[in-house]
Amino acid sequence: METIGIIGGGNMAEAIIKGILSSGMYKPKDIMASDVRPERLDYIAKTYKVKTTPNNEELVNYAKVVLICVKPQSVKQMLDGIEHKIRDNTLVISIAAGINAAYLAKRLSRCRIIRAMPNTPAMVGEGATALFSANADKAGIEYAAKLFSAVGRAVVVGTEDLMNVVTAVSGSGPAYFFLLMEEMVKAGVKMGLPADIAADLVCQTAKGAGMLANQAHACGESPAELRKKVTSPGGTTEAALEIFTEYHFDVLIQKAVTAACDRSGQLSS
Repeated sequence: METIGIIGGGNMAEAIIKGILSSGMYKPKDIMASDVRPERLDYIAKTYKVKTTPNNEELVNYAKVVLICVKPQSVKQMLDGIEHKIRDNTLVISIAAGINAAYLAKRLSRCRIIRAMPNTPAMVGEGATALFSANADKAGIEYAAKLFSAVGRAVVVGTEDLMNVVTAVSGSGPAYFFLLMEEMVKAGVKMGLPADIAADLVCQTAKGAGMLANQAHACGESPAELRKKVTSPGGTTEAALEIFTEYHFDVLIQKAVTAACDRSGQLSS
């Protein structure tokens, strides 16, 4: 496997390092990570036994694949340091939200560029990632899909504007579920459950529902079909769902996801 360099040593970078090592896709000797924080590099080196450096120039000289994992506001400064140092035909994969592929391709014109949008469940190996290729070949896309499959599931979208939709649906999506869970815990406590028991029940319910939905999806069964199976006529679930319908839950979700998509487009422009 080709050497990989990961610029930025935050949580998502760590998740990817952990995933590609656990999957056997890479050995520690073939991975290098960089970061501006010495303590973070020390932690990554000790925990995962990979190479580390505070110098991005050293990293791009070492790696045939470069993964950009810095915050969006740090991308310009980072590119200033590597754009004339990076090797020709390097595969560059960026997870920096809001940094469009055209900008990366302009700054790194000798490279193959792929933009990726993972989400935070990648930190537990259950991420959802969408990929868009600016100019990468089929081999580059297949490599990127394999890389992000090590921390969950990966899909490829055909146009970059769809990355804004991806950001709204799956990039920000975990927060929507967390909000629902938060309010379910509050409701349980308000009606008398101890807080720890309410939290245990909600977390396990979310986990189980997600696993069930995932299994059903693999068999071609939709969330709507699962919902109908759980909803007995005149029962408790129907009573709750009638309230969701009365207060236009579907419209609320559509508006929220659309707002996230619009904001993603604004940040990318």
